[in-house]
Amino acid sequence: MVSNHLKPLVVASALGVPFLSFLAPSWLSLMGVGPNWAVLWLLPWALVDGPLSGGLAGLFLGLSLDAISLGDGTQVPVLVLLGFWWGRLGRRGMPIERKFNLGLLAWIGSVVIGVNIWGQFLLTQMNNPIALFHSWSLHTILCQSILTGLLCPLVSSFLLIIFKTPRSSA
Repeated sequence: MVSNHLKPLVVASALGVPFLSFLAPSWLSLMGVGPNWAVLWLLPWALVDGPLSGGLAGLFLGLSLDAISLGDGTQVPVLVLLGFWWGRLGRRGMPIERKFNLGLLAWIGSVVIGVNIWGQFLLTQMNNPIALFHSWSLHTILCQSILTGLLCPLVSSFLLIIFKTPRSSA
């Protein structure tokens, strides 16, 4: 029996997150800002696999994305918390399968990650009072969250179907 974690499509989709984040296709951007690919992958994974697996997936996604980024901020703690929270939502409540619910959760996750990165930037720039009002911060948070929320019904619904398929025997 093949584990759901070792199916080729699941592994390829997980490896595609850092690749798409690094590639950042310009045709799939809003005012120069792309979607948050980690949120689009982590949301369905955590909903299907639970809080522990969601937190671990958030940890590994955050570490891989931090390895390819040039910024000072890290996404690891927020992705771990989001993976754990979404995993608890998937285990405790009604199944989250409606496209609006998925889009709203992805939008919230993208906003939380953007505010986290902005907060880390502010902490490193504490001696600069003008750093609070950088135009890139609100622009990036708004564009990325809107695009992630709009793409989520397409991308995450597809991944939700892939992750929910029953395990096949080898």
